[in-house]
Amino acid sequence: MDGGGGVEAGTTAAWMARHGGMYERATRHPFTVSIREGTVDLATFRRWLGQDYMFVKEFVAFLASVLLKCCRQTEGLDMEIILGGLTSLSDELSWFKKEAEKWSVNLAEVSPLRSNTEYCRFLQSFSEPEISYTVAITTFWIIETVYQDSFAFCIEEGNKTLPELLGTCQRWGSPEFKQYCQSLQRIADRCLENAPADAVRSAEEAFLRVLELEIGFWDMSSSQS
Repeated sequence: MDGGGGVEAGTTAAWMARHGGMYERATRHPFTVSIREGTVDLATFRRWLGQDYMFVKEFVAFLASVLLKCCRQTEGLDMEIILGGLTSLSDELSWFKKEAEKWSVNLAEVSPLRSNTEYCRFLQSFSEPEISYTVAITTFWIIETVYQDSFAFCIEEGNKTLPELLGTCQRWGSPEFKQYCQSLQRIADRCLENAPADAVRSAEEAFLRVLELEIGFWDMSSSQS
């Protein structure tokens, strides 16, 4: 299993194998499976759209904190890769606004639901200086990878994804985004290889927490929890 990361060896691959059941639940969730099968309730898609817009706004601050930790601890190449992700978020927010208009979602009236609030609170914790760059970059990698793998599945051969949802799926399921996730995975593996044991444990805990929160976020799209 490469989870969109494509790295065959390393700590992250070992975690994905060890926790394969949970990873599968996060990337083959009934919500995204229903998109692939063409059976998704469009009301749940609209709910996801509004909630994910709220999440991405919080994600900007999270990624800024990852970049800050990177600048303090590593060489320039990591910084360039992370900065690329940060700058792309401006376009992503614009995309959400356009999609919301198309789907008649009033973003000004959207309030984060419980699962979204919980996830955002987790992201906010990364502003704490005691959280290491190793933990932060690993967290960034798995968040992006879950989305890449989930939406790539929706456009794989045999999909019945509705035409009006193909743009959404291609945004995160594209080969280009997969390559970006591969870059993040290589950084995470390098950091984990050189990290002390307690940092590796903390990174694995964050990895598992992201999978839990991603499952909860998909659940929320259907249940308003």
